[in-house]
Amino acid sequence: MPNIFEPHFDEPREHPGFDCRRARIGRQAGAERLGASVWEVPPGQAAYPYHFHYAEEELLFVLAGRPSLRTPEGWRELAPGDAVAFPVGERGAHQLVNRGEDAVRLLVVSPAGVPEICVYPDSGKVGIYDRAPIEGLRELYRRADAVDYYEGEEPPGD
Repeated sequence: MPNIFEPHFDEPREHPGFDCRRARIGRQAGAERLGASVWEVPPGQAAYPYHFHYAEEELLFVLAGRPSLRTPEGWRELAPGDAVAFPVGERGAHQLVNRGEDAVRLLVVSPAGVPEICVYPDSGKVGIYDRAPIEGLRELYRRADAVDYYEGEEPPGD
C-alpha cells in the first residue's frame, strides 16, 4: 500500500538543475482517473521547467521544506502546509525550485489519463502527452517550428 510519508519513488528525473524524484502514489494505489504524486526536490534543484497545462488542473501541498514558487505574478516562498492551485491556461503557469538547504517534499494532485498539452514559455516548446494508463505519445516541439494546417497535405485524388 503506498504511503505519502514513506513513498516508493518510481520516476527519477535526472538532468542538471532538474534532479528530483517522483512517486506516482495515485497509480500505485490503483487510481485510474485521479493522479497524486509525491515529489522530492534536493537543494539547488527544480522539480520541472516553468510551464502551464491546457487540460490538467493541479493542486499542490507542501509537505516539507520551503520551496520557491514561480508563477506569472513572480516568485514567492512557500512553507510546509501551504496549498496552491494551478488552473489550466497561462494563469496557472508554475515552477518549483528548492533554494533551501534541506530537501523539499510536495504532494501534487491532478487528473490522470487525460491527454495533455503543456507549454514551456522559457524555452518556446510545446509538449503533447497521451497520459493513457500505459504511457503512449510523449513528444515535445519548438513552437517556432510550427507549420500551416495544410502543410504537406495533398487534395484527394479521383
